[in-house]
Amino acid sequence: MNHIFIFFLSAYQDTSTGDVLLEAVAFVFGIASVVYSKKEDILVYPVGLVATVITVYLLYKAQYFGDMMMNFYYSAMSIYGWWNWSRKKNNKTIVPISRTTSTEKRIGVFMVLITMFITSIVYVYFGYDLKTENYIDVFTSGIFFTAMWYMANKKIENWMLWIFADLITVPLYAYRGLGMLSLQYLIFTILAVQGYLAWRKNLNNTQAI
Repeated sequence: MNHIFIFFLSAYQDTSTGDVLLEAVAFVFGIASVVYSKKEDILVYPVGLVATVITVYLLYKAQYFGDMMMNFYYSAMSIYGWWNWSRKKNNKTIVPISRTTSTEKRIGVFMVLITMFITSIVYVYFGYDLKTENYIDVFTSGIFFTAMWYMANKKIENWMLWIFADLITVPLYAYRGLGMLSLQYLIFTILAVQGYLAWRKNLNNTQAI
């Protein structure tokens, strides 16, 4: 057990107290946002915005530009999702939980590929030497990009993409020495599985009516 604590704490030996506190805030708000998402609660977006804005700053300082760009996008998409989820007509939500259509699946694949391309350009632009973990970062960026878009439109497939990319990100952040973020994504994975089951139950109940 002590080895686990040493692993998580050693990464913060040279980190300022301010940045550690910011990461802790992002950790708590990030988890809270996924919990709200699982419940289909509109608070997912304002709470998530706090986490993503802080994370953009921290990742910029760490020079993880692919992840930074994704969190910047999460911030923008959170504003769109906030608006989209809050839309109502006759006191009923306009955007219900649904499955992706064939067209939306094709758009999703396109978004993964174009995001990977743009993320690669970002790394090159900043003169960053691409290593194996950066290529993984580029790939997961594409998955996360599409997952966020699906979530903003309440497509149940968003959870499948989160689960897949989260499972990859857990060891990636652990390798980078970002212990708190690695733990966060492990929790994200568990919550994403729960979110998928909750949304599937909601969707099945709606279709049964």
